[in-house]
Amino acid sequence: MAHVAAIWTPVMATSTFDASEIDRIVGERIRRRRVLLGLTQDQLADALGISYQQIQKYETGANRVSAGRLFKIAETLDTTAGWFFDGIGGDANAELGEEPVGSSRHTIDLVRSFQRIDDDKQRMAVLSLVRALAGEETAEPSTIADKPVTNGSAHSASPSHA
Repeated sequence: MAHVAAIWTPVMATSTFDASEIDRIVGERIRRRRVLLGLTQDQLADALGISYQQIQKYETGANRVSAGRLFKIAETLDTTAGWFFDGIGGDANAELGEEPVGSSRHTIDLVRSFQRIDDDKQRMAVLSLVRALAGEETAEPSTIADKPVTNGSAHSASPSHA
C-alpha cells in the first residue's frame, strides 16, 4: 500500500479563494444571470419550488448552494453549473479580476437593452457612442451582430424582489 500512496498523489488546483468567498462569487453569478434574463427572485424561486428569501440568501452567499440545487438553478437560468465557477480555480484566477462588472443594475439594463436593438448599424452607433463617452479609442468594428440567446423572459420581468 505504501507504493500506491507514493504513486498516486491527487492534484489540487491552487486557489486564493476560501469556501465562503466562492459561495459569495457563485451567489453573485446567480444574481447576475437571473437579472440578465429578466427574472425576479420570485420568478426564480417559483421555478425552483423555494422561497424568494432562499434565493436572496444564495445570491448574497449567506447560504451555500448544494450541488443538486445549483444544477437546477443552472437549468432554470439556461446555463451550465460549471459557468458559476469559471475563472475561480487554478491559473484562471487572473481572469476573474478582469471579468466585467455585470452585477450593477445599470450595466445589466444597458446590456439587455443593447441586445434588443435589431439593426446592426444602430448597434454599431450605440457601441461607438459608449466607447466615446468612456474615453476609449474607436477600434475596428467588432462583430456585434451575434446576440446572446436568452430564454425570452427578459421582456416580461416585474420589478418585485429584483
